[in-house]
Amino acid sequence: MAEQGRIKENRREKTMVSVLFMQFSIVFTVCLIASNILETKQMVFGPLHMTGGLLIFPISYIVNDVVCEVWGYRRASILIWTGFLTNFAFMMIACIADAIPGAPYWDNEKGFHSIFGLTPRIALASFISFIAGSFVNAYVMSRMKIADKGRRFPLRAIMSTIWGEGADSLLFFPLAFFGVLPNYELPLMMLSQLVLKTVYEIIVLPVTICVVRWVKEYEGEDIYDNHVSYNIFGIFKPHRD
Repeated sequence: MAEQGRIKENRREKTMVSVLFMQFSIVFTVCLIASNILETKQMVFGPLHMTGGLLIFPISYIVNDVVCEVWGYRRASILIWTGFLTNFAFMMIACIADAIPGAPYWDNEKGFHSIFGLTPRIALASFISFIAGSFVNAYVMSRMKIADKGRRFPLRAIMSTIWGEGADSLLFFPLAFFGVLPNYELPLMMLSQLVLKTVYEIIVLPVTICVVRWVKEYEGEDIYDNHVSYNIFGIFKPHRD
């Protein structure tokens, strides 16, 4: 009985998460849900083509970097799948709400539909590109940390963003806007998004560095993924001692 108690305690300790990790998860999921809605707006500033999602989506990659750097790839996987599932649930509810006829006295049906009517396609594109980009980001961050022996976090943060955002943009824009926007606009939007999101990362990098240092000190954590499995579905497998 005592041995079984120790086994249960060990398992509980391995599955426990900190309050800070939960707060990062909340920020992460809010950014994803908000960015899917904001993606329905296209904007042009001079030669730069972008969507409204650019205002908030890069924050999710910064959070991904912090979580992967402090708690490791496995926790980053939990974060990514949590974001995916909550985002999916929200978009399904949005589709149902859009499909239900509005009240006779409500005169905003067209405006509501203009946002959420296109959302299912954008959501599907976002789901696919998000999973690919987020896991690429976490993988690059994890492997570079091992190779660098924990040094050069700024370089890891930037390089992981370039690879992750590159994969995300390469998938998202053709899936979301092919046939909706002129074909010549898509490469411009992909390149603009990649450049702007990378610049976004560089601008806030001093803040990210301070956050990472503080979280490591506060949590007493600095995980290296020396023996981790990079199977993106690994968190759904039973954890064994």
